[in-house]
Amino acid sequence: MKPWTRKRLGTALAAAATATALLMTASGPVFARPASEAPAARTAAAGTDWLHTEGNRIVDEQGREVWLTGANWFGFNATERVFHGLWSANLDTITRQMAERGINILRVPISTQLLLEWKNGQAATSSAVNTWANPALKDKTTLQVFDAFLGVAEKYGIKVMLDVHSAEADNSGHIHPVWWKGAITTEQFYSAWEWVTARYRNNDTLVAMDVKNEPHGKQSDSPRAKWDGSTDQDNFKYTCETAGKRILAINPHVLVLCEGIEIYPKDGANWSSTSAADYHGMWWGGNLRGARKHPVQLGSHQDQLVYSPHDYGPLVYQQPWFQGEWSRTTLERDVWDPNWLYLHKDGIAPLFIGEWGGHLDNGPNQKWMTALRDLIVENGIHQTFWCINPNSGDTGGLLGYDWATWDEAKYALLKPALWQSGGKFVSLDHEVRLGGQGSTTGISLGDLYGG
Repeated sequence: MKPWTRKRLGTALAAAATATALLMTASGPVFARPASEAPAARTAAAGTDWLHTEGNRIVDEQGREVWLTGANWFGFNATERVFHGLWSANLDTITRQMAERGINILRVPISTQLLLEWKNGQAATSSAVNTWANPALKDKTTLQVFDAFLGVAEKYGIKVMLDVHSAEADNSGHIHPVWWKGAITTEQFYSAWEWVTARYRNNDTLVAMDVKNEPHGKQSDSPRAKWDGSTDQDNFKYTCETAGKRILAINPHVLVLCEGIEIYPKDGANWSSTSAADYHGMWWGGNLRGARKHPVQLGSHQDQLVYSPHDYGPLVYQQPWFQGEWSRTTLERDVWDPNWLYLHKDGIAPLFIGEWGGHLDNGPNQKWMTALRDLIVENGIHQTFWCINPNSGDTGGLLGYDWATWDEAKYALLKPALWQSGGKFVSLDHEVRLGGQGSTTGISLGDLYGG
């Protein structure tokens, strides 16, 4: 996550011709168009849930707007190589509860090392799975556990995003600033993405790929991630383009998410400077200033690109913008607008805030969380909250340490930023209600739009 943090354990259905869908809570904006005004549908097989972009919106194959709102659940990225919590909790139970509470997409951190192990037929069983609590996972390898999870997610109407969180399977692997490390080369990073894309190319439960979690590094660090027009190994813009094109050559329907970096040169400065004064600083993965001058180019599949910043509050780190008097107005003006919000406001591409969250302190951190939550709701920005896990030291989670009790106060803060219509949570699946076919708390896209 951050150098200053404590270690974090780390198918489309035709719409009714005259129906107009209200896609957000009553207090939020209406961002759907009448179905009669939707653009012509892209060619796709019936029954698919693939997504693409139009301007700053994400839409389904029929051009009808959707809102991706969910959470993170980590563990596959760590030494355990499976979701944390399976040492005591049941996979089906947690997944069902997430769906019933409105999480329509789950961001799943993973490591390049684990993907390569799977690719090479080296998947092993994990001692972190309690088979008394999870009898269906007995004797399953980590890859089989992931496959089982995808089946459970599909049953409850949850879509999935993969995120290469670190090069190595390491609970603190996110601290390493770049996508290569040790025996893990950049080419292996690309080939791991190709392998997992090919394996699931026909599975529309897995709808998005987050190229790399939180590239970072300061001006004097080596290695560090930069953003420019070069083809240098440490240029994350070029890395996003290369990985994205290789992914989309295999599955042209999956969304490709590109995060930001940490620093970007001020006007008149360049990457050769080692002076901190010559750079704009930001959270790891949160600096997308470079996308204005050097946008990510995915060629004929540009409409699969989504930019994905991360943002945190003062309990994670006392950034300069949290000093003195600050408010949502100052955050939007001084931090969010110049670093990433301009991409949404200027209609360049959709934004997906892949990580945000934290402890409720009835003070500055909660003030920041509420401000960002309101920005997300009012602008229809896509997001996955950090996180389900209680064992994230600097943020806590939506679940308590028993992996069964929900933090109701934290969930209440998040709930307005979960896609709802008519008092029901909306799935990204055209057929399966969020929470499953018998759900009383969720509906499907088919229910929402008619068919």
